[in-house]
Amino acid sequence: MKRYIAAANWKMNKNVPESLEFTRQLTKYLLNIRRTDVILCPPFTSLFNIGEILNKTDIYLGAQNLHQADSGAFTGEISADMLKSAHCKYVILGHSERRHIFKETDAVIHEKLLKALEYGLKPILCLGETLEQREQNKTLEVLKKQYDSAFNNVPESALNNCVIAYEPVWAIGTGVVATPDQAAEAHREIRKLVATQYTDSAANNMRILYGGSVKPGNADELIATDDIDGFLIGGASLEVDSFGAIVQSVENFMEKQEK
Repeated sequence: MKRYIAAANWKMNKNVPESLEFTRQLTKYLLNIRRTDVILCPPFTSLFNIGEILNKTDIYLGAQNLHQADSGAFTGEISADMLKSAHCKYVILGHSERRHIFKETDAVIHEKLLKALEYGLKPILCLGETLEQREQNKTLEVLKKQYDSAFNNVPESALNNCVIAYEPVWAIGTGVVATPDQAAEAHREIRKLVATQYTDSAANNMRILYGGSVKPGNADELIATDDIDGFLIGGASLEVDSFGAIVQSVENFMEKQEK
């Protein structure tokens, strides 16, 4: 059975001591999680120290971004090799805040995805439309454009190391969440894109996460929605209790699926 994911994106929150205390508490909170892949994506400053803790657990470490070059004169950037040396297994790419605030283009995100795969990192590729694009009925068009660019010339053999996250920009940090029907439509379209480019088997095996104001109060309903294979969680991942409750929702759903 495909393992679902609960990934925490802390964004620019938590200094090193706060990150370490959270991680120590979380590892105790999640001692009985067996069916869900849990991923923590802290700020760069905390990666190595958190990685040292997580190496003794079943929780994975992820980064929030990387640069597409191996090394060089790129002040303030971080390379895939640096992430690997800090114990990272995953890396978030194409988050809407990178696309819209930092003006990362589809072409740059494609280069980053290839670089992550080259170094054995598992990219979590974010796709999603703005409110204006949704109101103009361009959601599926936007998803196709972002997907096609990112996975251009990516071999099917690399897909097992890739994760996709649908994150409607209008639902990120706003408290507004996509309805189950809205999320299901987008996830279904993304899975069709994978099937068209590769195979039905590749599409079925691809883990497609939902992100956008996920919290304990809506996690049960969302995780039971067709084609949602877990969550990429922002604000609700900053507290142990709320993130732990969302992880438990995913775990409980997976347990029911086994019976």
